[in-house]
Amino acid sequence: MADVHQFITLYGIEEARRQAITKRERQSVETAYQVLTDDAARLGFTYSGFALTALPHRTTDALVWRREGHNLTLIVESGLDQRAKPIGLPYGSYARYILLFLQTEAIKTNSREIELGSSMRCWLNSMGVSIGGVTYKAVAEQAKRISTCRLTFFGSGVSRDIRRNGSFVKDAITMSGLIDDDQPTLWQDRVVLEEEFYRALREHPVPVNEAALRAIGPRSMVLDLYVFLAYRLHSLHDNAHVGWPSIYAQFGFGFASSRRFKQSFLECIQLALAAYPDARVTITDTGLTLHPSRPPIAKLG
Repeated sequence: MADVHQFITLYGIEEARRQAITKRERQSVETAYQVLTDDAARLGFTYSGFALTALPHRTTDALVWRREGHNLTLIVESGLDQRAKPIGLPYGSYARYILLFLQTEAIKTNSREIELGSSMRCWLNSMGVSIGGVTYKAVAEQAKRISTCRLTFFGSGVSRDIRRNGSFVKDAITMSGLIDDDQPTLWQDRVVLEEEFYRALREHPVPVNEAALRAIGPRSMVLDLYVFLAYRLHSLHDNAHVGWPSIYAQFGFGFASSRRFKQSFLECIQLALAAYPDARVTITDTGLTLHPSRPPIAKLG
């Protein structure tokens, strides 16, 4: 289809749905429509390091995760339980949602202490993650992995290397059993972000549109691409080219070949662009050309 946002604006959602032939086109139409019709324009936040690196998309047996982005390297190490058995690395969309909630609350409240209670469950529900049954177990598992892992960001500054050690949180994010209304709650009232991670977040926050996160849904690569675009595009003064080798190095974990990755990537970036109406990106044979664009939420314009 032509530009999906312009098409919906000119001809309406029903005509856009009728014109959408492939599954990818149908998903792009629905994603774009959700963002275009959202009036709340609620801001979310994440650390800029996650725009240049990322957690695993799926489970892995590896106990150390390393990812490189532009002048930045992320290393995440699995935590251990009381028997010194590895717990595993956080991965997938649920881990990303938990971290997005914690980072958003930290920036909005200007505090390392994040009130939990039912607030995280409500936020996850607003993202379309209904916490119960299998989903409850999956979210609890990712919370445990986030609570116990250790992370290091290595960044190249103008004159020296920057190293940020620590964890995401000081205390464990532990979830109890079900309460009376058959909904899980969080065991503790609050959690405290690790000081070094909080400082990095405060110094380099990336604003995102919560409506876009909701429209994207539990698609971890699309979430990563959206954050990547939200960070890069509105800070550009001139066009920037990102080649396929760099794209594969940042987003290609789990793909046996760059060819198979490219096919999946092209589907994912269409959804990310559908969630970011003002994004200006050209897909070429050699990679992506990023054009200066307005930020992903009008409040930043």
